[in-house]
Amino acid sequence: MKTYLLTARLDHRAGHGRISSRIGIAEEADTFDSADDLFAKLSQRLDESPIACVFIDEAQFLSKDQVWQLARAVDDLRVPIMCYGLRVDFQGELFPGSAALLALADEMREVRTICHCGKKATMVVRQNRDGAAIKDGAQVQIGGNETYVSLCRRHWREAMA
Repeated sequence: MKTYLLTARLDHRAGHGRISSRIGIAEEADTFDSADDLFAKLSQRLDESPIACVFIDEAQFLSKDQVWQLARAVDDLRVPIMCYGLRVDFQGELFPGSAALLALADEMREVRTICHCGKKATMVVRQNRDGAAIKDGAQVQIGGNETYVSLCRRHWREAMA
């Protein structure tokens, strides 16, 4: 089945227009930024050739309007869309795209991440080079395992104290 892959243009960790897993699986993808009309982008892509579904990585970087565009694509173009991304930032605040997805998604399945204590990790902490938690800064800073650590709420609160 043909899947149309999309990822945030600002995330270059795996290379421009590339989605990569932590275990090394990678694939080329189209990109989006906040100015893109995703309904138009998906309509054009479907006009070129059929696709079975759309996979969007780094969905936290979607705008509220783009989430509505995706909902319209599901309803009007009848294409399933799967979005993967973070729910909250390092300060415990919802990303705008994540908030809109939580409000509009037909179905949600959580990919479970585990804190070092063994409990479900629902938060992320941003660390400096010395491993200390960073408490202030821009909501978006691209980084991977060297920058962010997944924690349960209790350990996140301790790290941010």
